[in-house]
Amino acid sequence: MSKRPRKTSEVKAATSSTAARFDLDDPNLPAWVEDGALTSGDYPYSKKLAKDDYEHELRLLQIELLKLQSWARDSGERIVILVEGRDAAGKGSTIKRVMQHLNPRHAAAVALAKPTETERGQWYFQRYLAHLPTAGDMSIFERSWYNRAGVERVMGFCTPEESQKFLREAPQVEAALLRDGVRFFKFWLTIGRETQLKRFHARRHDPLKVWKLSEIDIAAIGKWDAYSAAAEDMFAQTHTADSPWTVVRANDKRRTRLNVMRAVLTNIAYAQKDAAAVGEPDSLIVGAGRAFFDIPPG
Repeated sequence: MSKRPRKTSEVKAATSSTAARFDLDDPNLPAWVEDGALTSGDYPYSKKLAKDDYEHELRLLQIELLKLQSWARDSGERIVILVEGRDAAGKGSTIKRVMQHLNPRHAAAVALAKPTETERGQWYFQRYLAHLPTAGDMSIFERSWYNRAGVERVMGFCTPEESQKFLREAPQVEAALLRDGVRFFKFWLTIGRETQLKRFHARRHDPLKVWKLSEIDIAAIGKWDAYSAAAEDMFAQTHTADSPWTVVRANDKRRTRLNVMRAVLTNIAYAQKDAAAVGEPDSLIVGAGRAFFDIPPG
């Protein structure tokens, strides 16, 4: 069993006004969190997608992902997907469903641990680029080089100068990947404040989820606004015409998973594509530009 993170009281002094009303150690989830979770952050749906509808659509989309993988193998295409977002936004569970039925020999989920001493001495992008796919393969990054724009910046793991240098260089690195023919997607999963608190609470009190709750998660409770500022800066400097960010409002994990899949599938003309099964991403929760990049306060 993983060691439980330190008590919430140890970080209360650093919390925002919203988080100050929330005690992660209390086994009873506050009503204001439960009642406001799904619609927090201006989420447009008041009910989760029905399970039967979700499972039906998931199967169809996973079949299309297999067609996409087969086409990539036959054509030698390389596909790279970055899944970024708030702590507890559902990055891992989304990647799990994307990967669930793919041939693991040709699709890799990449979730790197903190850098080693050797890696810290390398060019920042180096350890990530080592996991790019060969011809016919797909790599899906659960967090990526954008750690430097988010958690490293907010938690002080890099200097402001290093963060700004990264933001200048990232579009150049991505442009090089695109020039070399890589199919490249960047997703940002965003959730409302109460949704995040509810998911953190579940991690704290469910023995099957407690391993997911890290020191970084605990610290994030009081750094909502700092993460918002970092994300807005990231969008401003790295959202380009050739390498855009796609934001997915992710309070409902079922809708999130389906719409990430759709956003990939609709943007590649692979063989034997069933356009009716793929459908279109839900414009209420998937998009870019000011309406999606402006982050509601915590």
